[in-house]
Amino acid sequence: MADRAAIVTGASSGIGLAVARMLGQEGHAVTMAARRPEKLQAAFEELQGEGLEVQHVAADLGDEAGIQAVVAAHRAAYGRLDVLVNNAGVGIGAPVGEIATKRMDIQINTNLRAIPIFYRETIDLLRAAGAEHRNALVVNTASVAGKRGEAWLSIYSATKFGVVGFTQAMNKELNADGIKSTALCPAFVDTPMTDFVKGQVPPEAMIQTSDIVAAVRMLLALTPGCVIPEIVFDLPGGELGIPSA
Repeated sequence: MADRAAIVTGASSGIGLAVARMLGQEGHAVTMAARRPEKLQAAFEELQGEGLEVQHVAADLGDEAGIQAVVAAHRAAYGRLDVLVNNAGVGIGAPVGEIATKRMDIQINTNLRAIPIFYRETIDLLRAAGAEHRNALVVNTASVAGKRGEAWLSIYSATKFGVVGFTQAMNKELNADGIKSTALCPAFVDTPMTDFVKGQVPPEAMIQTSDIVAAVRMLLALTPGCVIPEIVFDLPGGELGIPSA
């Protein structure tokens, strides 16, 4: 059994891949989860080639059975969970009069609904880690769109507001068990998810995945008595935020 273990969703690229790499480098055995098998396989081989202890599970993270498959594979391989990173997300813009129900449901299921299901399915493992070292950690990727609503991204914003609120609730419910939760609320991050806006915002002017990694590394280093419920990563001037995964 590994000394420390983690699950990272949305781990095939961007923030998820960068955080999975850091956790592996910090001595965690990592289960990488994402929806697209080929992309996830490539990311897994990349980290495995770096000598990190990783496994990968391709699953639809907006689906309860997919989440349960990820957790079952992690439980079988590593038997413990010290860090859960709920990073998978999707943003689909539309004016309110043109919101498609299917696209709305995809965002709600992946961005918000998946998070409480992951907590539920892993709570015994998180509680065991919390009892051992009082520093079990859940990181939930939200967005600054979850702090201030964005036009044409109303559903995305609503899901991310939900992530922030759920994170607050989990701290009130689980801190006594040695489990901390932090919502990450970044503005534009230089990842494939923000390719659509890079004609207006140069990649080098965006938040970098290294910034997110630095924040998660800091959370890992905190003493049991310190809880950081959310971190906002703003661009200079405090402008738009939107995607992160």
